[in-house]
Amino acid sequence: MYRALITFLFCFSGFVVSGVSHAERIKDIGTFQGLRANQLTGYGIVVGLAGTGDDSLDYSTLGMKGVASRFGLQLPAGVNPALKNAAAVMLTAELPAFAKPGQRLDVTISALGKAKSLRGGTLIMAPLLGADGQIYAMAQGNLAVGGLGIDAADGSKLTINVPTAGRIPGGATVERSVDSGFATTPQLRFDLSEADLTTSQRVAAAINTRLGPIARSIDATTITVEAAPGAEVRTTLMSRIENLEVDTADAPARVVVNARTGTVVINGAVRIAPVAVTHGKMTVQVDEKPQVIQPNAFSKGETAVQQSSAIKVDQEARPMFEFQPGASLAEIVKAVNAIGASPADLVAILEALKQAGAMKAELVVL
Repeated sequence: MYRALITFLFCFSGFVVSGVSHAERIKDIGTFQGLRANQLTGYGIVVGLAGTGDDSLDYSTLGMKGVASRFGLQLPAGVNPALKNAAAVMLTAELPAFAKPGQRLDVTISALGKAKSLRGGTLIMAPLLGADGQIYAMAQGNLAVGGLGIDAADGSKLTINVPTAGRIPGGATVERSVDSGFATTPQLRFDLSEADLTTSQRVAAAINTRLGPIARSIDATTITVEAAPGAEVRTTLMSRIENLEVDTADAPARVVVNARTGTVVINGAVRIAPVAVTHGKMTVQVDEKPQVIQPNAFSKGETAVQQSSAIKVDQEARPMFEFQPGASLAEIVKAVNAIGASPADLVAILEALKQAGAMKAELVVL
């Protein structure tokens, strides 16, 4: 079982992370600065719940008083409404780049207090604010809740998924757009998703080859592009750039270990220097077999218990194996499978190879 698991993990890693570079579209390996989404948050009240709300929590009560005051309704002083059918919630949404007033956004709603379920609820109009404290969207609508919670009279409960969170598809309307500034900046700047000096140079070279000497790699992440000002001109240029193909650099040698699950993934760039490895397993077994000793029939002795222990040591003999210079991924798989190492044992072997200086690769432990 362990051998099959290890073989699968190694083969899977070799398939997913190849050591051979291949062409990628520029749009798939990074983004232009300024073309980013912005997070929005808000606070609101969900009403129409079937007795699964917050009851009389202070912030829910204040929220309901605020909602009522919008319509000129003032609750008497000292009167706190029972809010079993309402709940205080937090709203989250993402405002994409170039979003214009009138466009719709999806909104996620999460219970803030003691509400047991938001199923069947309706969000009352609530503002969504950006990091600068300005209102960028307004949200309202009926919740779609995938979870379900049921309480029985005897105290038993049944919960399916998460009934205290839901979504409103298209539940927010954009009220204000965000100026990205890309049309007036001195230069366009393209940022790679993963820093790599070689890939940065290749992206600049690909742009210069197809569009003229307008790009320059300034570090492992950023490529600057000279462009005339104006949204229309730059939009056209950026569209042409992001569809260019470039041969990305080989992935660095890396071994990823998930210490919680024992999963090990090794990419195809990993190589092993000449080294010898042995792996053994010792089992110590102690058996206790107490014996009852009876006295003679006419003696005055008493029944006694005599301890009897048997200790057995079983040490599995496994031969030492040797990695030749520049051992490849296939050779590593073959050697580890030959000794039948479990995922936990494999982690120990890889750590020892790293400490011995025989594996020139980054060891990442999750």
